[in-house]
Amino acid sequence: MTAPKRAAIYLRVSTNEQNTDNQREVLQAVAKRAGWDIVGVYEDKGISGAKGPNGRPQFKRLLEDATARKFDVIATVALDRIGRSMAHLVTFLGEIKALGVDLYIHDQHLDTSTPMGEMLFNIAGTFAQFERRLVQERVRAGIARARTHGTRSGKPIGRPKGPSARRRSKERKVLKLHGEGKSQRQIASETGLGKGTVQMIVSETPRTA
Repeated sequence: MTAPKRAAIYLRVSTNEQNTDNQREVLQAVAKRAGWDIVGVYEDKGISGAKGPNGRPQFKRLLEDATARKFDVIATVALDRIGRSMAHLVTFLGEIKALGVDLYIHDQHLDTSTPMGEMLFNIAGTFAQFERRLVQERVRAGIARARTHGTRSGKPIGRPKGPSARRRSKERKVLKLHGEGKSQRQIASETGLGKGTVQMIVSETPRTA
């Protein structure tokens, strides 16, 4: 007789005023119908789905336990419980599929253990790749336009090409104090600059400044 699948339930709400009771009840009912054994419940409360794994303690623990093969399927009520971007979702799906763990999304009727679910997963991956390329192209195009025409304020994009008046003043003061025989530590203290910056100015700036 085949052993029942071990299921992990992931619950999340964005604010502390909300609760996960409905999510929990729905997924418990799903597990009962499917004959799954619920071996873990992971709940992030008051945490946005826009945060990565390190910003969601229970989601991070879910990934760690998936790596340890503690369950066979992860169940959640909706895609936005996992993440807010297609790229994030596909990355997550790829990680758990590589571990032999399936994903069940109740509201979207997505089950990656089925042929249809696997197909939808592959389609999602294609769209995520397309989305990333569009974003990259838009960023490159925006940078090119800004370099050609400048920003709306009339200032060119990027770092200033020459040192600012304030920096030149700092350099002159550093060199003056250095010429007086003061140590780099004393110069840093008097100018408010870091020792590394003082050292760089002393070694690279011409003494005629």
